[in-house]
Amino acid sequence: MGEERIGSLFKLFQSLGSLVLNLVFRILSVGPIPNHIAFIMDGNRRYAKKKNLEEGDGHKAGFSALMSVLRYCYELGVKYATVYAFSIDNFKRKPEEVQSLMDLMKEKIEGLLKEESIVNQYGIRVYFIGNLNLLNEPVRVAAENVMRATAKNTKCVLLICVAYTSTDEIVHAVQESCLEKWEIKASNGVEMDKKGEIEAVNGVECEQKLEEHCAIQLVDIEKHMYMSVAPDPDILIRSSGETRLSNFLLWQSENTLLCCPRALWPEIGLWHLVSAVLSFQRNYSYLEKKKKQL
Repeated sequence: MGEERIGSLFKLFQSLGSLVLNLVFRILSVGPIPNHIAFIMDGNRRYAKKKNLEEGDGHKAGFSALMSVLRYCYELGVKYATVYAFSIDNFKRKPEEVQSLMDLMKEKIEGLLKEESIVNQYGIRVYFIGNLNLLNEPVRVAAENVMRATAKNTKCVLLICVAYTSTDEIVHAVQESCLEKWEIKASNGVEMDKKGEIEAVNGVECEQKLEEHCAIQLVDIEKHMYMSVAPDPDILIRSSGETRLSNFLLWQSENTLLCCPRALWPEIGLWHLVSAVLSFQRNYSYLEKKKKQL
């Protein structure tokens, strides 16, 4: 009898929780809803230390928090969510810690394809963003499998930044733009002489060809960004009270609202998200005005 009462109370609290959640989202939906929210998941290791847990347990708790936050985002109507999962700079950590994170990452990536996963529940298309060649083969293959399996999903988008820094993204975009420009010019009669200089062919002056060859526009750079598959974020949330971007989405965050709750990432929950969205709605007119000035 006691167990039945406990079960009934649990269902009651679940129903009340769902009711409160729906009410909160209805209130928020009166104002503008952000199209894209990005997250810097800071504080997993500090959380483990604070709770006297093994270091890896902090990242596991952080993953659970991420799943909850993503559900709230998609229920609210956010189309794009981006998470900073692993920086290129993280490869400088102790080899055993890096390997442990790679193993955990592989496990969680493969879990995205399970029938009951958040990806299948919400029809999410998943992109892994970054220099994926830096990942070990099992993690890279797992990531490629998820991207391929979710390629036809259209309801929501999840971008997971791994082996990523913004400076690496910008360098990559510039290199790809230069390569593309060179291939276009070469196909139109621009050739290199033995000294590596552009020479005139087909009667066109060398100076003119050099000018054309070097004319890389802003649109060329943006087209080759890793993040070109998504609009710029409306909100960037960094946990643990830090106010640095840490080489994350530097190019894309010019008009992004930065929110820095003091909670460590595993402690992040619904009300931190609600606070960020309310702040976005209060500043919406100003942010839109700044965008139009560009």
